[in-house]
Amino acid sequence: MSLADVGGTREDLLGTAISSVGNSQGTPFRIPADRYRSEAFAEREHEHVWQKAWIVACSIDHVAAPGDLYEVRIGRYSVLVVRGRDGELRAFQNACKHRGIALCSGSAQGLKHLRCPYHGWMYDLRGQLTGMPSHKGLGENVDKSELGLTPVQVDTWGPIVFVNLDPEAMTLSEFLEVVPQDAKALKVDDFRCYAKIRTEMPANWKLVADSFSETYHVQTLHREMLGSIDDINSGQEIWGRTGVSRQLYGVASPRLIKSDNQLIWDSFIVTQGERMGITESCPAPMPAEGETMVDVIGERIRAYQKDEKGIDLSGFSNHEMLLLHQYNIFPNLTVLISADLLQVLSARPGATADTSELIGMSFEREIKDVPRARPFDLDMPADQAGFGFVLNQDVDILKNAQRGVNQPGLTHISLSCEEARVVNTHRNLEHYLGIEPSEITGGPA
Repeated sequence: MSLADVGGTREDLLGTAISSVGNSQGTPFRIPADRYRSEAFAEREHEHVWQKAWIVACSIDHVAAPGDLYEVRIGRYSVLVVRGRDGELRAFQNACKHRGIALCSGSAQGLKHLRCPYHGWMYDLRGQLTGMPSHKGLGENVDKSELGLTPVQVDTWGPIVFVNLDPEAMTLSEFLEVVPQDAKALKVDDFRCYAKIRTEMPANWKLVADSFSETYHVQTLHREMLGSIDDINSGQEIWGRTGVSRQLYGVASPRLIKSDNQLIWDSFIVTQGERMGITESCPAPMPAEGETMVDVIGERIRAYQKDEKGIDLSGFSNHEMLLLHQYNIFPNLTVLISADLLQVLSARPGATADTSELIGMSFEREIKDVPRARPFDLDMPADQAGFGFVLNQDVDILKNAQRGVNQPGLTHISLSCEEARVVNTHRNLEHYLGIEPSEITGGPA
């Protein structure tokens, strides 16, 4: 299937691959702008998407030990992820079966039970009701077994914990399609989370997710990257609910008329020099005979990881060090993976249609014989976001994005073939919301 076929239905795309970008045939995809601003549309998403899809909750490192608890909020929904005393990972809707009060907020360690702060009802870490103060007032025939917490599906891929509020939903393995197999060589299981950042965004969640679903904006918003990324020959594949693009770093964009080793080196330092432990401009090392800047930068990253962090990346080639795999998973998830990094970005709905939350989790490879440490969690305003040079540019541009889509004269947004993964998000939205026939028009002939 070619990129032109992205205009088909979601069912047409299941199990298929769409490669390359830049198809110039046909017309732009036109998607109703109301999807980014309508409270009624947001309400439908709460009912049919956020209750039904698999959503990232936290990392395994947040709930690694028995008694660990982590609350994840998905719009109006609240889920408690708990590591039981038996070592099992479980999740429950965050509501006491007495008067519906939320049991917990935030995170905790070393718990033996969950106790309602309002009337003291007690639950064990399997969600079973174990105690009720003054229980005689509830009647002689109260059955505790019927008053346990409402379970939520929970599962993991690598170090990432997912939850699903729908007890009848497909398994996480089925939901992720071919992504785990496609990423197998990257050894995702070896990563550990060291930080999680939450930022409130003045934009619809789709505007946030869209910004991590295409490279079309690199040439304008991320011009500093052009010296060290091939943003044109970065193929895309779409499998249904999921997709991927792969960008090679350490080479200059074909958009540039002239480039040299120093340009590539300087661009990489500005945009992601911390991967080499270098943050200030310096003369570029010259590649040895038969090598390229991909080899030079790859070796520097490997040496920095080994010398400064004790992480052995000798099993990865220089090309694997510089090839970034960007997985997009419906509805709101972007997973960035290369040999030395794993970053997980998710956009969650806010209190209104024009607000959201951006959640970022950062990982690094595990170090042999070093026990897991609990990640540090930060809440940061958008103007103080610390996601790194490039992602900070994405966050900054989103501050004014909602103002644009709120204008009444903007009836539709128009997307190019290079934004195929954004189109795919809307195809899946239509599937979950039961929108038939499709409201998306245009696209390749």
